Amino acid sequence: MLELTGIEIENRINRELEENPALEEAYENLDAEEGLDAAEPDAGDASEEDIALGDYLTEDDIPDYKLQQPYYSNKTTTRDEIPYSESESLQEYLLDQFRLKNLSEEQFQIGEYLLGSIDADGYIRQNIEAISDDLAFQYGWNVSVPQIATVLKAIQQLEPPGIGAVNLQDCLLIQLKRKEKTPARNLAVRVLETRFEAFTKKQYDKIEKSLNITEAELKDAMKEITLLNPRPGNAWESNLESKMAHITPDFLVEAVNGELILSMQENIPELRVSKEYGDMLNQYAKPQMKQTQEQKEAGNFIKQKIEAAGWFINAVKQRNVTLRNTMTAIMKIQRDFFLSGEESKLKPMILKDVSELCGYDISTVSRVSNSKYVQTNFGIYPLKYFFSESMTNDEGEEVSTREIKLILKTCIEEEDKTNPLTDETLMKELKNRGYDVARRTVAKYREQLNIPVARLRKEI
Repeated sequence: MLELTGIEIENRINRELEENPALEEAYENLDAEEGLDAAEPDAGDASEEDIALGDYLTEDDIPDYKLQQPYYSNKTTTRDEIPYSESESLQEYLLDQFRLKNLSEEQFQIGEYLLGSIDADGYIRQNIEAISDDLAFQYGWNVSVPQIATVLKAIQQLEPPGIGAVNLQDCLLIQLKRKEKTPARNLAVRVLETRFEAFTKKQYDKIEKSLNITEAELKDAMKEITLLNPRPGNAWESNLESKMAHITPDFLVEAVNGELILSMQENIPELRVSKEYGDMLNQYAKPQMKQTQEQKEAGNFIKQKIEAAGWFINAVKQRNVTLRNTMTAIMKIQRDFFLSGEESKLKPMILKDVSELCGYDISTVSRVSNSKYVQTNFGIYPLKYFFSESMTNDEGEEVSTREIKLILKTCIEEEDKTNPLTDETLMKELKNRGYDVARRTVAKYREQLNIPVARLRKEI
């Protein structure tokens, strides 16, 4: 449960409440009217097959089943469920368009298969020959390559432009050819069709010489290409997610008068074992001369549900304690950042540091940090944001590698794009600023920042 986010744990609790009738939400008004103490079973001898209520509903066990949440303030009112709408998938979006095409039943079936083969980026990675073989082996359809090519062409006319392409070159060409023709776009098509490899390697001089064009003409063509979308499917998903998905922080850390206050952003109710099920178990636990098979099965069912409810309540309780203690340790290490919001105040911190401070295993800290977010006075951050390795500068101070990456990113952003900085030059620049970093380390940090090598950053 540690890896679940706040919304996911709420959904898990709701699902458990639906599936396990022995688990219920606790309400103070019901507790006051009905009482919390379960009746004790009658004394007497019972066979080993009978169920002993005392094993599950002792005076000590019942209070422990209740989950106390000091940060859950609204105990007496029912929780409003957050409405949500299910988004339309990329395949469904494309299929709605595809139905409007004037196609035969066979072509439509081929199209459905092709649409199902489109990946998140919007590509169909399989070649047509392989698709023809798959249709023959899986469905017994004897479909020729030209038939598949005809349907694929129809799919490539759908929105967004570039969908259904077999590779990057195909994707860019599909988009260009759907635009109004201009000299720059015509040249861009020519570059992609005849000099694609040189284009990917940014060998602009080679392209100019081979096509006998000027630098200005190539620059106009490159501008047209840069306006295209290399991942049409991904863009459609991102646009949909931006409208429908929002980050819900798991923690709230407020800085008030130099003090940090932690609260958890989860709408979790108090849970307890159902009193009704406790009474039922109490009845089955009474000494009887003989129990029928149905009564034994019913008793065992109730016992299992009560055990599962108790385990779940304790698991949720332990999860919240672990999350709170781990976040408290992170706050203690990164106190200066939570008070100021300045990235330069972030201290080097690895999983082991938090583990030693909160007393949990490193794997536990890792699970807590996964997919969790914290809201601060300065914005919302993933917990992984606060983890970074350390190194020592020329003055002997231990600094976070995040600070070095920030300098590296700034240098690259400010470089002359016609003559971008190599890793060797970046290494020297960092050394001038007091950070003795090897060239291979610079390359590693650059890759972690998703920044390509100098040759691929070059512009005309």
